[in-house]
Amino acid sequence: MNNSMKLTDWLLLLLLSFLWGGSFFFNEVVLRQLSPFTLVFLRVFLAAVILWIFIFISGDRPRFSRQLLIASLVLGVFNNFVPFSLIVWGQQYIEGGEASIINAAAPLFSAVLGQFMRGGEKLTRNRAMGLIIGWLGVFLLVGQAGSSGSENMIYGRFAVLGASLCYAIGAIFGKRLSLPPKVLAAGMLSAAAIYLLPFVVFIDKPWGIDINTATVLSILSISVLCTALAYLIYFRLLARVGATNLLLVTFLIPLTALVLGLLFLGETPGWRAFAGFGIITVGLLIIDGRFGRSNTCRDKS
Repeated sequence: MNNSMKLTDWLLLLLLSFLWGGSFFFNEVVLRQLSPFTLVFLRVFLAAVILWIFIFISGDRPRFSRQLLIASLVLGVFNNFVPFSLIVWGQQYIEGGEASIINAAAPLFSAVLGQFMRGGEKLTRNRAMGLIIGWLGVFLLVGQAGSSGSENMIYGRFAVLGASLCYAIGAIFGKRLSLPPKVLAAGMLSAAAIYLLPFVVFIDKPWGIDINTATVLSILSISVLCTALAYLIYFRLLARVGATNLLLVTFLIPLTALVLGLLFLGETPGWRAFAGFGIITVGLLIIDGRFGRSNTCRDKS
């Protein structure tokens, strides 16, 4: 299968990175008033409702099948329920920009798991070299735990790293599916909402909370733009360019998250975060074959 990326793929990848980068910013805003499970539930529930409405308005008549049910239940766990919850929980203790940088480990997990999971992309010598470099960047990032930050900050960093692992599993599993992207996205978000509902009811108990306008707008933005629209783009790209290429979005996401955090929340990640991000980026570029290819620029234009 040809996983080379054309100009339209790169434009969609940039748009996806902007949408998902914004989610880290909106998480920070909403967490000032709502608990993690409530935030994630509202995000996936509203996005699922929007997608189902869009599906039926557009005249599609989804065919419900055993494959769709299994795919929704599995991806609801690995693309939404677990990683969203881990990231939001981790953002209680670390800044959104730092969380987005750690999340860039997803393609590294994808490259490793690809050796053992059906549908994964096999390692070459260059990919192996890129993996080693990329993981050095991850260790530098998480290594901050030994020299700075509270114990909760340590847990927050590892929580986001766990979310990256989930995204890699979800991408490899999703690559094997031949289901309509809109229906698959709506199905997995619906499954995630069902998984989350008991946690909201019995743990968060958000009854009677008075939320302000900024929180409402942030919830709508993270649901409509960063989730519903983003997953339509995600599945289209997954089918065209492959799991590892798609997860390159994770080294573009921090650019959005860092700028928004700096401008509106006063966040300033330390030098280790930027150094780790730089090393991860080099590793990802090597994994993707961007170094040493003379026709790279021609392929993109």
